[in-house]
Amino acid sequence: MSTPLLTDDELATALKDLPDWTHTGDSIARTVEAPTFLAGIELVRKVAAAAEEANHHPDIDIRWRRVGFTLSTHDSNGLTRLDVELAHEIDRLARQS
Repeated sequence: MSTPLLTDDELATALKDLPDWTHTGDSIARTVEAPTFLAGIELVRKVAAAAEEANHHPDIDIRWRRVGFTLSTHDSNGLTRLDVELAHEIDRLARQS
């Protein structure tokens, strides 16, 4: 069973608390610039562990120190609370890097 999609109002409210994230189509995305390449890889490792725990996995793009994260709930064909929750966790982990 898929997770319910966020309404436009729910998404707008959620994005107010996620200022580094941009909404395009059925996904939200953010890029983190890590202080070093290895710090970026460590951030990816931590996000991967959190994603595995939540059973909700982002698309990740690594370009030297820049790490891009894109979230969408594929089985719901759009954005759900799972994406917002993982975005908050990615932000928390990024602040620690």
